[in-house]
Amino acid sequence: MQNYLDFEKGLSEIEGKAQELRSLAQRNPAMNVEREAAALDEKARELLREIYSRLDPWQKCQVARHPDRPHTRDYVAALFTEFTPLAGDRCFAEDHAVTAGMARFEDRPVVVIGHERGHDTRSRLHHNFGMARPEGYRKAARLMELADRFGLPVITLVDTPGAYPGKGAEERGQAEAIARCTERCLSIGVPIVSVVIGEGGSGGAVALATADRIAMLEHSVYSVISPEGCASILWKDAERMREAAVALRLTAQDLLKLGVIDRIIPEPVGGAQRNREETIARVGKAIGTLLREIEGMKPAARLAARRRKFLQMGAKALA
Repeated sequence: MQNYLDFEKGLSEIEGKAQELRSLAQRNPAMNVEREAAALDEKARELLREIYSRLDPWQKCQVARHPDRPHTRDYVAALFTEFTPLAGDRCFAEDHAVTAGMARFEDRPVVVIGHERGHDTRSRLHHNFGMARPEGYRKAARLMELADRFGLPVITLVDTPGAYPGKGAEERGQAEAIARCTERCLSIGVPIVSVVIGEGGSGGAVALATADRIAMLEHSVYSVISPEGCASILWKDAERMREAAVALRLTAQDLLKLGVIDRIIPEPVGGAQRNREETIARVGKAIGTLLREIEGMKPAARLAARRRKFLQMGAKALA
C-alpha cells in the first residue's frame, strides 16, 4: 500500500481510480477496463514527474522523512557482503540507533556505520527513530579507530533527525561524544565516504558525515536544525517551518552550491520510496566511484585535504 504525502493528493486519487477499475475487472472478468486504467496510469506518471520536478525545500523534507524510503539496513543487506555487526561502546551500553560493523563492499573489506530508523512502530522504538545516544557515537568512534588500525575504508550512511536530546543522554555526555566522533573522522588516515540517505539533522549527522567525500540523495536534506525547530526558535511558531526550510538552504542542490557536499545521487521519479532497488543500486555505484577518487592518496595528503575541505565550506557562497 502506497503512503502518500500531503502534496501528492491528486496523484493518490488518480492511482486509486486505476486500482479500483482493475479490482472491478477482477470481480467481473467480462469487463474490459485496461485501456481506461492504462490512460490513468499515464496521467499519474505525468503528474508524478511534474510534482517532483518542482519540489520546494519543505516538500523535500517530507520526502526525506518518507517511511517507505530505504534505510541503512536495506543498504547494508543489498550492497555489502559478509556483514559482521559489532556492538557496544565499551563504556556503557549498546545503542541500536547506530548500526555498525565490518563487511565487504565490491569485494574489499570496509567498516560501515549508519543511523537506523526502523520501518514500523516496533522497530522504530527499538532503534529510537534513528536518534543516537552517546553510546552510539562512542561505538562509531571505536569502529573508526579499528578501521584506521587495519587500513579499512569507512562508509557511513546518515539518516537521523538529530542526536537524542533526553536527560540520560545529556548526563552521559552527548555533546562530548558527538565532538569526539567528529574529531575521530578528522584524524583517521583511511578513506571516509558518507552518504545522506534521508534526513541529516544537526551534530548527530555531522558526527558521521565529516568525510573525504559527502554525497546526498536528490531529495534528502542536511541541516543544523529541523525546519520546525528553527521556526520555533526564531519566530516562536513551528507552523512557519516552510519559511524556515527555505532559509536553512538544506536541500542537496543548495548544499552542492555551498561546497558542503560533493555529489548529488539522482533518485527515481517519485523519490527513493517509489523504487527502492534502483535507489540502492545508484547509491552503491556512487560509493564505489567516490572511494576510487580518494583511495590512491597517501594518508597524510588525505588528512590535509579533508581538513582543508571543511575549512573552506561555504566559501563559494561568500565569493
